[in-house]
Amino acid sequence: MVKKIKAALVLSLFLAWGSQANLVETIERIKPSVVGIGIYTPLGQPRNVLRGTGFAVANGQYVVTNQHVLPEALDEELNQQMVVFVGNGKDAKPRKATIVDSDLVHDLAVLKVEGNPLVPMKLAKDKFINEGTSIAFTGFPIGAVLGLYPVTHRGIIASVTPTVVPVADSRSLSIKMVMLMKKPYMVYQLDATAYPGNSGSAMYDQVTGEVVGVINKVFVQDTKEGVISKPSGITYAIPVKWVHELLAKNNISL
Repeated sequence: MVKKIKAALVLSLFLAWGSQANLVETIERIKPSVVGIGIYTPLGQPRNVLRGTGFAVANGQYVVTNQHVLPEALDEELNQQMVVFVGNGKDAKPRKATIVDSDLVHDLAVLKVEGNPLVPMKLAKDKFINEGTSIAFTGFPIGAVLGLYPVTHRGIIASVTPTVVPVADSRSLSIKMVMLMKKPYMVYQLDATAYPGNSGSAMYDQVTGEVVGVINKVFVQDTKEGVISKPSGITYAIPVKWVHELLAKNNISL
């Protein structure tokens, strides 16, 4: 009996070590694909403003992110540009980007980036993944303060849940919630915590590195938790299914 327990412990440690080793390799592989999304102001201060995270797809000239991280307006007098920040820390360089298309319902956007192609991430198939699946996401949490140094969080899919749930009091409904209640869709609820700046990060399989969703820190939380005065620490992600649809709509081949 003691031998069996020892064997089980050894196997458990071996599997845990293997999972850790796989994630280390996966992070190194996907980091070149992770970019910051923001504004570059050559004639003003601060010059660089980070609004969120994105990741390269397809042929490396396209980047996927959340729609809500895109700038609402740019100051032409200051020659402001929407950009993606490529690289890490002080070596990060802004590259001009243009919006190809946005999906307001699923809070997604695809951008085209000037310059040499980036290293694209591979998208998983568009089917939903199971609860309990090990995932990770790499982005720039509180990047405006901490800088463009990619940070990785890991966890599991805790639940597959609708974007909006019925509420007893109609006065608690926002316009956004009413719109989504007409056609709600399923999202992933995670046991890992994302922070401002993580919005738009690729959520990927820890072993394969394939993108299974897009982290959403604001849009889903505002709708699903609209009836509470203070948002919870729960993190959500938009399934990759909707990324596939947005890219296909714009004839972007993977």
